[in-house]
Amino acid sequence: MPGPTFRFRAPRAARRLLAVIAALVLMGASAVYAYRHEERARTRQLPNDANHRLDLVASALEGMAKRLEHVPATIQLNPEILALLREPASPSRVAAANTYLRRLNAHVGSLAAFTLNVRGTVVASSNDSHPDDSMLGTDASFRPYFLEALSGRVGRHFAIGVDGRVPGYFVSHPIRDGALVVGVAVIKVSLEPIDQTWSMVGVPALLADANRVVIHSSYLPWRYTALAPVTLEQRVDMQLTRMYADLQIREFPLAPRLDAQAESQRIGEQLILTRPLDGMDWRVMLFLDLKGVRHAALMQGAMSAVAAAFVVLLALVLVQARRIQRQRQDARRLLECANLELETKVEARMQDLTEANALLKREVRDREQAEHSLRAAQDELVQTAKMATLGQLAAGITHELTQPLGAVRTLSGNAEEFLRRGQLEPLAGNLQIIGRLTDQMGNIIQPLKAFARKSDAVHGPTDIGQTFSNALFLYGPRQRQMKVEVINACAPGTVFAWCDANRLEQVLINLVGNALDAMAATPQPCLTLRAGSHVRQGVSGRWTWIDIEDNGTGLSPTARAQLFEPFFTTKAPGAGLGLGLAISRDIVRGFGGDILALDRHGGGTCFRLHIPAQAPSTS
Repeated sequence: MPGPTFRFRAPRAARRLLAVIAALVLMGASAVYAYRHEERARTRQLPNDANHRLDLVASALEGMAKRLEHVPATIQLNPEILALLREPASPSRVAAANTYLRRLNAHVGSLAAFTLNVRGTVVASSNDSHPDDSMLGTDASFRPYFLEALSGRVGRHFAIGVDGRVPGYFVSHPIRDGALVVGVAVIKVSLEPIDQTWSMVGVPALLADANRVVIHSSYLPWRYTALAPVTLEQRVDMQLTRMYADLQIREFPLAPRLDAQAESQRIGEQLILTRPLDGMDWRVMLFLDLKGVRHAALMQGAMSAVAAAFVVLLALVLVQARRIQRQRQDARRLLECANLELETKVEARMQDLTEANALLKREVRDREQAEHSLRAAQDELVQTAKMATLGQLAAGITHELTQPLGAVRTLSGNAEEFLRRGQLEPLAGNLQIIGRLTDQMGNIIQPLKAFARKSDAVHGPTDIGQTFSNALFLYGPRQRQMKVEVINACAPGTVFAWCDANRLEQVLINLVGNALDAMAATPQPCLTLRAGSHVRQGVSGRWTWIDIEDNGTGLSPTARAQLFEPFFTTKAPGAGLGLGLAISRDIVRGFGGDILALDRHGGGTCFRLHIPAQAPSTS
C-alpha cells in the first residue's frame, strides 16, 4: 500500500504547485502590464495638459518683453534730444532732454529711459534727479545694446544695470541726424511682472536668455545659473559686457538638451517642456515631476494584481464546485435505485441554483462595466467643459481688445502724418488719446478679476456726455460700416455722476457694443443715448439716470430672466463669453447704483443705469 499511496499524492502535489506558480505569474504579469500601460499613458498625457499653460506663459512673457520695444525709436523724433546731441555742452539742452525722458518714462512705465552719445556716455536720463542711481555721465560703451544701435541696428539684451544692479530688458535704437548716427536711445524694461506670470504655471519654471543663463525663475536658487557649460569665449564676453555684473554664474542642477528640437525631454524624475520666445533668442522651460505618474502606475498595477487574484480564486471555486459535483454524481449513482425520485428533485433544484448563480455573476459584470463606462464619460465631460470655458475666455478677451487696438492703429497712422507735416498740436492730441486707450486696454482685463474680488474705485464727478463721446469714438468705424444713426442727447458738461470715470466708460462701451450686435440685422439701425438726473422714490439724494437704447431684435422673457447671470449669452458660440453684463452690473453696483434691462417702445431694448449724482453725505 505505501507504493500506490505515494504515486497518487505526488502528481496531485505537483499540480497544486504548478497551479500556485501559474497564479503568481498571472498576477505578476497583470501588475507589470498595467503598471507600464498606465505609466506610458500618463506620461503622454502630462505634457499635453501642460503644453497649453506653457503656450499661455510664453505669450505673456513675449508681451511683457516686447510691449515697449517701439519706444526707443520715438525718442529720436523729439527735437530736444537732437538739439542735445548737437550741443552736448548746453545745460539747458540737458535739462530739457532729461525732462522729456522723465515724462516719457513715467508715461510708459519703464525702469529708465536714457540717451547716449557716440562714445557711449549717457548724456540724458529719466532718473537724473536720483543722486543714488542717476545714470548721467555713465559709460555704457561696453554694452552690446549700445554697440548694435551704434552700427544702425536695434539692440535687445538682458543685463544687470550699472545704475544700482537692477536687472532689466534693454532695447536700443540708433538716433540719426540725417544719414549719420549721432547717438543711441535706450529704454530699460522691468522683469518684475514675470513673477505674476509664474502663478499661471503651478510647477517650477524658468526663463533663459541667449547665453543660456537663467535670468528669471519661479525657484530662486535657479536664477543666474547656466543651462549649458559656459565656454571661455562666453565668459570673456560676459566680463567685458558686464551683463550679469559681478555675479558668479553657477551650473544648473540638471543638464537639459538645448537643441531646437528638444521641446520635450525627460531627465530622471523630471519631464522638461521648452518653448522659444518668438523673435527673441530666449526660451521658457517647465519642469514636471513624474513621481505622481509612478505612484498612479503603481496603484494601477496593484489593482490589476488584485483583479488577477480574484480571477484565480474564482477559478479555484469553479474547480472545487466541479469536484463536488462529480462526488455527488457518484453518490447518486450508488443510491439511484432507492432514491430515484428524491435525486431527480435535488438535481432540478441544483440546476436552478447554478443558473441563478451564473445570472447573478453576469449581472455583476454588466453593472461593473456600466459603472466604468459612466465614470469615463463623466471624466470626458469635465475635461471638455474645462477646455470650452478656457477657449471662451481667450475669445472674450480678444473681442474686448479688438476695438481699442484698431483705434490705436488709426491714431498712430494719423500721428505719423501729423509728424511728417510738422503739426505738433494735433500730434500731441493723438498721442494723448493713444495713451488713454492704452490705459483702457489694461483696464479691460481688470473687471475679470473684479468679478470675483472687488477693488476700490476712485470716485469723483464724471462727465456723462464726455463718457458717451469716448465710448462712441471706439465704435466709429463699426457705426459707419453698419450705417447706424446715433442720437446722443447728452452734451459734454451737462450731466454728471459720482463714480469712477474709467469703469463707467467700460460699462458704456460694453452696452453700446451689445446694442450694435442686437441691430446687426436691422434695416435702419438707430442707437439713442440719453442721461439726466432725478429723485428716486424711496431713496435719498439725487440720482443720475443713463439710457442706452437700440431698435434691434429685443429680448425674450427667458433671456431677460438670465441676462445678468455669468456665462449666459444670446450670441453665437465663440462670439461672446457671457461675462460682459455680469461684470457691468458688478461695476455699477460698486458705484452704489443699479442697471436694468427694459423693453423699448417700438421694439428693441433699453438698458437704464441709476448712479448717485453726488458724493454721499458724511453726516
